[in-house]
Amino acid sequence: MELVLITGLSGSGKSVALAVLEDAGYYCVDNFPGKLFNSLVDTLAAAGHARVALTMDARSGNDMADFTAHVDSLRARGVSFKMLYIDAKDDTLIKRYSETRRRHPLSDGRLTLGECIARERELLASAAALANHIDTSDLSPNVLRAWVKDFISGEREGLILLFESFGFKYGIPLDADLVFDVRNLPNPHYDPALSPLTGQDTPVIDFMKATPEAQRMLEDIRLFVATWLPSFVRDNRSYLTVAIGCTGGRHRSVYFVETLAQAFRPTVQVVLARHRALSQRAA
Repeated sequence: MELVLITGLSGSGKSVALAVLEDAGYYCVDNFPGKLFNSLVDTLAAAGHARVALTMDARSGNDMADFTAHVDSLRARGVSFKMLYIDAKDDTLIKRYSETRRRHPLSDGRLTLGECIARERELLASAAALANHIDTSDLSPNVLRAWVKDFISGEREGLILLFESFGFKYGIPLDADLVFDVRNLPNPHYDPALSPLTGQDTPVIDFMKATPEAQRMLEDIRLFVATWLPSFVRDNRSYLTVAIGCTGGRHRSVYFVETLAQAFRPTVQVVLARHRALSQRAA
């Protein structure tokens, strides 16, 4: 059985992620109690379901405190599974609740919406520490669907290395494990011929290649990741997200992400490249 566990903040996009899995042929169960994981796996395996997706969130209450134990019990049985944590910044969540006028699941009439979100983060802390993260703060539903499809596609063993570009003016993405700032480098944005382009376009690539300090920083980042990547593997990490940020997330950071991803693909089984600002623009 291929099992996908989805958790995360209410309003962050878990329903969108679960719908993607359902469309992909997974047997989906929403808000499933963790203490019933083992019995559900037995039942669905006996029924012949090869692919199953479950969501578990703060509505499970104290059951989330035992999330690590539930996961350990699955691992002890040799069950293969992936974990996905859907997240978003607090101000984004508050805005979404304001727009939809929905009630937060933890609201009891005494807590503010901000306090409910903070409490939810506390309840989900153990799950957040174990899963791959997607920050949906600046993502459209279509981009989220594409990233979830990428998450579930293919057979993957060992650590997945993800390089992600972003713009500091939009904030640091919540899904970043390592963050590098390249705003100190010459900015192609100020060249009228380069400004409308991105770090994926040849003129911008040539500009960055001709900038000595950019090449030195690129090599420093490559060496840092290469040096410490084995320690993340030894720590049994499934994912490592390296975020590269510039001002707008369209030129320097995009070039760095594409170049670094290309550099690591010969030695790491799965290397992904994502561009938050470009995805935002395309959406």
